[in-house]
Amino acid sequence: MELPAGKLRNEVLREVVFPNLGVEDAKVVYGPREGFDSAVIEYDDEHYLIVATDPTLGVPAETFGFFTYHFAASDVAVFGARPRWLIINLLLPPGTEKEFLKGVMRDVNTECRRYGSTIIGGHTGVYPGVSEPTATTTAMGLVRKKELRLPLAKPGDKIIVTAKVGLEFAVSAAYFREEELRKFLSFREIERLKNLYRFETVVPDALTARPFVRGMHDATEGGLTALHEIADNSGVGFRVYAEKLRLDPLVRKVLEFYGLEPWSVSSTGTLITITPPEKSNSLIIELYKSGIMAFELGEFTGEKKRILVEGSEERPFPEFESDPYVGLYEVKPPG
Repeated sequence: MELPAGKLRNEVLREVVFPNLGVEDAKVVYGPREGFDSAVIEYDDEHYLIVATDPTLGVPAETFGFFTYHFAASDVAVFGARPRWLIINLLLPPGTEKEFLKGVMRDVNTECRRYGSTIIGGHTGVYPGVSEPTATTTAMGLVRKKELRLPLAKPGDKIIVTAKVGLEFAVSAAYFREEELRKFLSFREIERLKNLYRFETVVPDALTARPFVRGMHDATEGGLTALHEIADNSGVGFRVYAEKLRLDPLVRKVLEFYGLEPWSVSSTGTLITITPPEKSNSLIIELYKSGIMAFELGEFTGEKKRILVEGSEERPFPEFESDPYVGLYEVKPPG
């Protein structure tokens, strides 16, 4: 069986990965499981250690350092912890210029200083077997036990989403499919899309939201279909209202050009929050004060159904089958 491109599907994780995790350790409160992008480890009587790891590859060169920090740091932040320590492995192909490395480290350092993070180790080298720059970042942070945020919902919780749905796909298309996008976007619009990569993080979103929410999830590969993982782990259902979705106009244009729905496209930087209803308005206001737009998309329900409401029609909420981002070069424009 040939594995498909992108993140492994949950059924493969259950069959191949999860049965082979070494010895059990009582210090591991939450280890590898579907829908949990970080591990939770007993640290002391008052704190948990949150640990996450993520690769960076296949991104535009000018964004590489930014994502080397934010991919893993975002996973720590959604569990309620400030990313404090980082370990970075940076593998470079032959022919890499020193200026590229300088730029990467400068950008990582900028993000570390912005969020109070420290690089504590790693490995950097140039190897013949590496075809493109590749980083693996492990991020860690401490959270008080009572402030731990898990991606688990209760019936009645509101689904509050930051307004960056589909952004990752649209920004990547601006970099990798610029010639196609010129058919319907101006030069300035394409340049604006490219510069929006700096919003592909949930670190500021999650650190702002954590006092108001029960749990959080970053809508990365598969986008808003992450709602299924939350529902599976929580034993609940959900209802999403299409009319409440807010898309950046440029993102909407790109998705419509490729004939894509917004529900399952990569949306790194989009924070899904699980919010008690009495705190939903306060959360949206607080995010707005921080310059982060958010909206209520739906709610979790006691029924096990996962419903997308479109006007007077209802249908099952889309499942994650494949993400156009993974095969972006293979996405065919209409006509």
